[in-house]
Amino acid sequence: MAGLSLSVLLAGGLVLWGLVDGDTDEDAPYRASAPTAAPAVVEPAGAAQALQNLARALEDGDRSAATALALPDDAAAAARLGDLVDAARAIRLDDVTLRYVDEEDGVTADGTWSAAVDATWTYGGFDEVPTTAEVRVSFRAADGRVAVTGLGGTGDDTGGTGVTGGGGTGLRTPVWMSGPVAVAREDDVLVVAAAGRGTEPYLRRARAAAPAVADVVRGWRPRLVVEVPADTAGLEQALGVEAGYYEQIAAVTGTGGTATGATTDGGAVHVYVNPDVFDGLGRVGQQVVLTHEATHVATAAPASGAPTWLVEGFADYVALRDTTLPLTRTAGQVADLVRADGLPAALPDGAEFDTRGPHLGAAYEAAWLVCVMLAERGGQDALVDLYTRVSEGDALDVALRSGFDWDEADLVRAWRDRLAGLPGAARG
Repeated sequence: MAGLSLSVLLAGGLVLWGLVDGDTDEDAPYRASAPTAAPAVVEPAGAAQALQNLARALEDGDRSAATALALPDDAAAAARLGDLVDAARAIRLDDVTLRYVDEEDGVTADGTWSAAVDATWTYGGFDEVPTTAEVRVSFRAADGRVAVTGLGGTGDDTGGTGVTGGGGTGLRTPVWMSGPVAVAREDDVLVVAAAGRGTEPYLRRARAAAPAVADVVRGWRPRLVVEVPADTAGLEQALGVEAGYYEQIAAVTGTGGTATGATTDGGAVHVYVNPDVFDGLGRVGQQVVLTHEATHVATAAPASGAPTWLVEGFADYVALRDTTLPLTRTAGQVADLVRADGLPAALPDGAEFDTRGPHLGAAYEAAWLVCVMLAERGGQDALVDLYTRVSEGDALDVALRSGFDWDEADLVRAWRDRLAGLPGAARG
């Protein structure tokens, strides 16, 4: 067959077989094409070894060992790894493990890939249980080893060393892993803040919060950890939620991970501050927020079985009990809502405490009023006992009858009467 040609692509180069009738040049020299570069591949075993070395460096406070895990020409990665060891030393990070889980999104043109990594740690002297979170680490194979090129981030990455991406993917960036941090440690308070934020204002509020909570929640041995990321996005990355979820929130109490077998399902309970909101509050507002969140820590609120109105109302009861704020400040939003929409038929449900809900402040105020009424009727100790019993699984009606000689219907009726009498609640 005249004119037939066949091209076959083989690994290592292109070989052309010419089959042309009557017009071949058997004397033409053979020229092999240059071999193509081997494609970059993921090396999980090398990455796992790098993670083991990094965990050891963090435990030992060995900055040199950590920075050696970067490529020789990657000063940014070396600096980030050095910052990580500095943070670990200052916090007294302990029980550190880093376990390679799986790659994400393949290998980039320069041979970099990112992987999900199970990180486990404790804050020495404060955490009684470890926290485990799935974090993001970037790697590159070069010179016969796997180097660390990036830390943190929860979304698309560029292969750099900064924290990138938004929350909500299941990956987290703990505050201690997010960049340089400032640390303040006292016997019963630890503050870990992004370096640009400093520690003093948060330490001052935490110092006051710990004894205020211990005065109500008897038996709590204060061990209060306050974490302050750089901004709202950093808070959302630390807690693994979608962007915008906490943009209205001054602080939140929770765990920085997803471990099981701890006091809660996610490990140690810490306070996480949103500095973009918190820093704009006045002195009293900041103190109320920190005392509220410290109450959640003292009562292990993330693990509570109590309804949200009781969890949040009790925390506000503790936070506001020593203030002299008028009802127009502490219940102004719920009074406005009653004036506009009338009296609610039932206690606030969980949906009303959605962080992006239209009447979030009113829900908190309404819950606080319930707890104020209970303390007035049965005393503070009875309120604490109710909270404890319901958190541990007792039915609300049973606990109410025992401590207050009320059932839930009685409570709602009295609460509605209190709402109706608030300044500004009556329709004009």
